[in-house]
Amino acid sequence: MDVVSDAISAVRIGQPSSNRVRVSGTWCTRLTSYDGAGFHVVLEGACWLLPDGGGPPVTLGAGDVVLLPHGAGHVIADSPVDAAAVERAIPFERWLDGTDAAPAGSGDVQVLCGKYRLDRNRVHPLMAELPQVVHLPNRVGVHPELRSAIDLLGGEVGAARPGACIAVPSLLDLLLVYMIRAWMEESTTGAWPGVLGDPVAAAALRALHTDPAAPWTSDRLAAEVGVSRSTLTRRFTTLVGRAPMAYLTWWRLTRAATLLRDTPDPLSAIAHHVGYGTPYALSHAFNREFGTTPGRYREAAARPS
Repeated sequence: MDVVSDAISAVRIGQPSSNRVRVSGTWCTRLTSYDGAGFHVVLEGACWLLPDGGGPPVTLGAGDVVLLPHGAGHVIADSPVDAAAVERAIPFERWLDGTDAAPAGSGDVQVLCGKYRLDRNRVHPLMAELPQVVHLPNRVGVHPELRSAIDLLGGEVGAARPGACIAVPSLLDLLLVYMIRAWMEESTTGAWPGVLGDPVAAAALRALHTDPAAPWTSDRLAAEVGVSRSTLTRRFTTLVGRAPMAYLTWWRLTRAATLLRDTPDPLSAIAHHVGYGTPYALSHAFNREFGTTPGRYREAAARPS
């Protein structure tokens, strides 16, 4: 596994959901804050997104994508409405259940709105540093994979095609990967694009994520990367914010939590998978990191949300 895939897999739970909305005329709808990540893809027309907390409004045109990785509440509207209109915004759920239907008309604007369910107990720092709003404008020749995913989703959602129940969630998962990739390529402020662009830190992370159960030491990891131990420790700690072995411990326990949540594997198998010699050793380290035992963690994760 690579770091980005692992960072997403550690927090992704369940299946994403989406709705295709067609509106025209004057409209304004509110999406409340969400314990996950929200997104919008403008398939036709244009609209505005107004984030809660006084952030600047974002103009969205056809083909634009916006990701709200921390589930921030926001309003989408036909125009940059004032505070009074924001207060009167119709809850998005009431549009969908017909209580307050979206304005009828020819459908001048079509937006694909959706959510990803995320478990925020163990957010990887790469995911944590994403800004509240990631706006990816439609530009010719830029991020072709993202554009292809948008085109495919536009043809699938709401079209009742055979196999859509499998195709749409898979495409939405791809969309999340492509949105994060696009942000990393364009980011001028995030630390992790630089981390993964550094040959020493990136090689060390790749080794640790590929085989976290290996008997890593600082010397062995430095030899794997092809630098001295002091160079590895200095570069890795400066860029990542943790020393290599501290990061490895954190990642092993994060991976153990994911396996407890997503699999029925016994604790002995999970301990072996993440590099702990015994279930007791894993349980002790897990309790120190998460403040609960693996068994209680698994029980809590299994409860309906």
